[in-house]
Amino acid sequence: MPPSRLDAVYRSILLTKFFTKGWGNPQNLKRIFEFRKVIANRETCYNLIPRNYPINITKDEQWSDCHVIEGSFTSPFDLYLSGMMPEKTKTAYFQVILPRGWNSYKVKPICLHLAGTGDHFFWRRRNLIAKPLLKESGIASVLLENPFYGLRKPKDQIRSSLHNVSDIFVMGGCLIMESIVLLNWCEQQGFGPLGLTGLSMGGHMASLAATNWPKPIALVPCLSWSTASPVFTEGVMSASINWNLLESQYFSNEIYQNDLAKMVKVIDQEEAFLAGQHFAKHYPASMNRINRLKNEFEKSSNDDEGDGVTTAADNGGPNDDKIENKIDKNRPGNTYRKGKDLTRQVAEEKSAAKLFSLNLISNKFKSNDLEALKGVCLLPVPKHPLFSDAKWREREALQFMRGIMDECTHLKNFEVPVDTELIIAVCARDDAYVPRDSCMSLEKIWPGAEIRYIDAGHVSAYLLHQKVFRSTIAEAFQRSLKKYPLDVS
Repeated sequence: MPPSRLDAVYRSILLTKFFTKGWGNPQNLKRIFEFRKVIANRETCYNLIPRNYPINITKDEQWSDCHVIEGSFTSPFDLYLSGMMPEKTKTAYFQVILPRGWNSYKVKPICLHLAGTGDHFFWRRRNLIAKPLLKESGIASVLLENPFYGLRKPKDQIRSSLHNVSDIFVMGGCLIMESIVLLNWCEQQGFGPLGLTGLSMGGHMASLAATNWPKPIALVPCLSWSTASPVFTEGVMSASINWNLLESQYFSNEIYQNDLAKMVKVIDQEEAFLAGQHFAKHYPASMNRINRLKNEFEKSSNDDEGDGVTTAADNGGPNDDKIENKIDKNRPGNTYRKGKDLTRQVAEEKSAAKLFSLNLISNKFKSNDLEALKGVCLLPVPKHPLFSDAKWREREALQFMRGIMDECTHLKNFEVPVDTELIIAVCARDDAYVPRDSCMSLEKIWPGAEIRYIDAGHVSAYLLHQKVFRSTIAEAFQRSLKKYPLDVS
């Protein structure tokens, strides 16, 4: 299956650019890499935070359909890496969505939801996940505001555009430690069992947070994977990064090449290679994979044209019966299935596109220009540095990006959650934001975890499959209660 067209179209019309000021202060990166080793140890990290960490409750209200509590606290990350966080990010804000009355004195399940990219404030998670989850399954929610987002967004930051690569690592470190604060608070309030979840980046942050919780915990990461490195080096978001700026900084300051590159490693290899050495060895295989992806999609599109397939994008609306009737049933089985898969994907993504108020997305999918549709489907995007054999400097900077992303976000660099049987990951099969082929699988890192796939891309999964995410969260909590029953006497 080709990566999702809708993912690429959606990303192409967004204005947000990432890391507009570059890598960040090299000395800050050094401190982050060293501190990563501290918080990667579950016992050490957990013991950095007092059980009774001070929390300020600012609101306690009964709404018509739920009980809402809001509060704030100083991020413990700032206590250990002072001077790293912008002033506006230092205070963590959270919102709790509780039932107006519990059905049990002992069983009070609550799930901490971490925000995905661009998910500012609480309203989206509250209305799409928390309130329906409470109504359907009786599970309460805690919504934590990400650093650099919403109430914690620095004044000079535009939208979700993080200024520095180092900011994403600061965000991750904050969320790991802040999650411990909130989970401890939930236990003190008598809530349980506990769970963690999130969508996209929030799913990965939830996974990182789960590695440092010293007890069994339900975990449902949605639309994420084992590391953030392919998101920024292979997925559609890689086109939102100014690689020329990163390359210029990388080669103008020897600290990046001589010091920082020696502190990180690319995961999935038997040995730790420096960024440039690793890339020199593995670049041909990476290009072969990209070329196979291009050829497969072009062949699929040519097959569709030659066999008279009418897609939803061509006729302005999905019609599965008409599509199947147009396909030559005498073709070999694999080709026939591929045609069905492609038309199914186009139909679903067109349905998802209709949910946007942005007509540009829907109009893209009405285009009869097959070349235009193919253009938004290829990954990495044609302007990506990997497509230029001459730009070795940019490629080395890109591989350094992969190395530092793996160093700070790869789940293999953190401990395995206490009970992986309480983990159910939900992934989008055609995800163009979170490529999975080039990195270690979750099953290998976390034996016992269950991986489920939705036949959708990243954006269409978010728009069309919220109920799947909620039902999976409820199932993970049921597993937790079954395996670790609470004393309800």
